[in-house]
Amino acid sequence: MKVALPTSGKQIDSHFGHCETFTIFTIDEKKQIVSEETLTPPAGCGCKSNIIPELAGRGVSVMLAGNMGEGARHVLEQNGIKVMRGCSGDARETVSRWLSGSLTDSGEGCRHHAGESCSNN
Repeated sequence: MKVALPTSGKQIDSHFGHCETFTIFTIDEKKQIVSEETLTPPAGCGCKSNIIPELAGRGVSVMLAGNMGEGARHVLEQNGIKVMRGCSGDARETVSRWLSGSLTDSGEGCRHHAGESCSNN
């Protein structure tokens, strides 16, 4: 299984569309992290939905994110990637918490109004 997180450095970026990279963790059948890689999305702000098919093509099935708009969430789910929002902190530690079952989706998405960008948390 592969789990991706929008990141800036080793931290989860609070907004999916503003991230510098996606950190992708490969998880084995024992629920252990066995590898880590990064994928740099195309430059620019936005929902980053153009990178989602590539994430799916790399085998990503879960996205642990801080905040994202409904458009990005919809495209992720259309590509078979389950979304969990409301995550923050160190990416590797967040994956470990998710693997232990101690994370839940916040259910909250980012809202865009008249072209304004969402603020970072």
